[in-house]
Amino acid sequence: MSELGAPARRPYRVGYAPGAYDLFHIGHLNILRHARSQCDYLVAGVVSDEMAELAKGRRPMIPLVERLEIVRSVKYVDAAFVETVPDKVETWKQVRFDVIFKGDDWRGTPKGRRLEEDFDAVGVDVVYFPYTVHTSSTQLRRALDALAAPLGVPAGVPLTVELR
Repeated sequence: MSELGAPARRPYRVGYAPGAYDLFHIGHLNILRHARSQCDYLVAGVVSDEMAELAKGRRPMIPLVERLEIVRSVKYVDAAFVETVPDKVETWKQVRFDVIFKGDDWRGTPKGRRLEEDFDAVGVDVVYFPYTVHTSSTQLRRALDALAAPLGVPAGVPLTVELR
């Protein structure tokens, strides 16, 4: 609390936490929780199915509309935004955030350095949070693919169950 009894101001006004948020798990929740603790207002960027496929080489298992609803429902998120362009600076022009949050698996990589350079040019900080090593959407997807293999379902094809 400040001297006048108002809540203490967080380091940033508007934060942005982009991700696919496919197969939502504790790592996603941790990023959003940590991000919200650093800003007054948190916007979660949910990448479109097409953007996820472009970045990761495969479409998310959970459709965009469902991923967006899940992320919107997290108490740490003030707004959710559908990301449709690969250039994060283009996204910044629409959302106007002060800081972008990423997992520290980006730190020191070519894409992380490029992100830092691009945002340095427009005065936006890049803050890295610890990556949750023991849980990832990729690991969950591999486990689902392994379960589907004995059923004859090709890897990456969503499992569906028909109830009668």
